[in-house]
Amino acid sequence: MMDGNDLASETTRRGIISQAWMRISQVYQGTLDKWTPHTKGRWFGSFLLLMAFVIRIITKQGWYIVTYALGIYHLNLFIAFLTPKIDPAMDFDADDDNGPALPTRASEEFRPFIRRLPEFKFWLSVTKSTIIAFICTFVDAFNIPVFWPILVMYFITLFCITMKRQIKHMIKYRYLPFTHSKPKYKTVESTVTVN
Repeated sequence: MMDGNDLASETTRRGIISQAWMRISQVYQGTLDKWTPHTKGRWFGSFLLLMAFVIRIITKQGWYIVTYALGIYHLNLFIAFLTPKIDPAMDFDADDDNGPALPTRASEEFRPFIRRLPEFKFWLSVTKSTIIAFICTFVDAFNIPVFWPILVMYFITLFCITMKRQIKHMIKYRYLPFTHSKPKYKTVESTVTVN
């Protein structure tokens, strides 16, 4: 049976642990907030991390299952990044026989493209999963012997089928998930010049 001193010390330990966890969470979130506007730098760092992982796999000649699982996970993240948050295939309010479509005229409702997986969460998931996979390459239990060319062929087949389906969906519902070729509109202040 616990007396009053044991109970108080247990409560104090829990409080210290929860405060430490809260502080770690705040530092982590603060660091992520600082990285948010630096898109190119974040992706460059993730690319370097992924290249370090690939170099480790090639030099150690193992952990192909980990690599395959990482590839499948990254493919799922990429598909979620390309998919709109509100899927037009599920919008059954359209009157025409072809099914629902995004607005094509000025009189129709404008719906901006909102991703199912935002860019920052996409980057964060890719980076975390690559770090976890890199750590797994130091554990021999994950080095399951497999014939890796079969995994490569299966991944290529899966990638082609998945991307073909995604591109057909994009063509059918007329949306483009990238902004580099879309027109950019200027504000009134930026078009006015002072002599």
